[in-house]
Formats: sequence, structure tokens, C-alpha cells
Amino acid sequence: MTAVLSREDIHHLLGQEPPLVEDWVDLEQQVQPNGFDLTLRDVAILQAPGCITTDNRQRRVSDLSPLVFDGLGFIDLVPGVYSITYNEIVNLPRDIMALATPRSSLLRCGVTVNTAVWDAGYSGRSQSLLVVYHSQGFRLQKNARVLQLVFLRLTGETDGYRGIYQGENT
Repeated sequence: MTAVLSREDIHHLLGQEPPLVEDWVDLEQQVQPNGFDLTLRDVAILQAPGCITTDNRQRRVSDLSPLVFDGLGFIDLVPGVYSITYNEIVNLPRDIMALATPRSSLLRCGVTVNTAVWDAGYSGRSQSLLVVYHSQGFRLQKNARVLQLVFLRLTGETDGYRGIYQGENT
């Protein structure tokens, strides 16, 4: 039976090798009743158009230009689309996948985070799309919690993720 992992399940898997999540900033704040909050490491602007085709050999993702946080660790973002990288490395066992949702505080500020399914067997420091909709922009601090991963135990083990993003940004 598929089930959402509880806080206790998450804590147990954090003690495994490899841990479910590593390189976290503040474990007590990040472990939630039904998930794990990921924190902001980097923000970048998408510089060039990408290309997705039926043949992955022709795939081209957008080039990125990193942005710099100010001396207090903040960054002011104008309305638009950004690529964000998390501090945490996620190591999903072959019987656990994850879905992500932005923290509600972001949504209340006119900002959201979009991400794809986190397949069972994936390991890496992932990236997502941050979209600032608010016409006056948004101020964001490095290491802020921006996304909650919700882990789902599958009915059985799968072969696991084998795509090009395995081990990314580690």
C-alpha cells in the first residue's frame, strides 16, 4: 500500500546510509509532520532558451547566470522566472518517491516553486523553478525554507531513476 511518510518515518530514514536527506540547515525546523522543508542555496536567471525534443540527444536546457546575495544574505527578485538550487541532497530509496509543494508563506507573497516528480532512486541536490508573480517583486534570504517534499512509500521497489540528473550538483 502507498503511504505518506510521517515525521517518525522521516527521522528513521535520516539515520540510514545514505540518509534520506543530507546537508540540511536546521533539522528541527525542516522536518515537518508530513514532509521535509528544503532550503535555498542559490538563485540564477535563465539566460538562453532550451529545447526538448523526442530524442534526448538533442535536449538543451537553459543556460543559467547566478545571482549574488547581499552582505546580509538577501536577494531582491523582480517579477519573473528563476532557477533555484537547494542546500540539501536528497537520496530516495527505490521504494520511496517524493512530490513537492511550495511553502504557504511563498504563495501568500505571490511567489511559487514548480518542480517535477522526484522519482524513487533519485539522488542529488536538485533545482526547481521559482516564479515571482507579485508586481513589486520579492525579497528572499539564503537558507530560507522554500519547498516541502512529501515522501510516498511505493507498493514495492522499482528499478529507480537513471536519468541525466542523477547525482546533480553534489
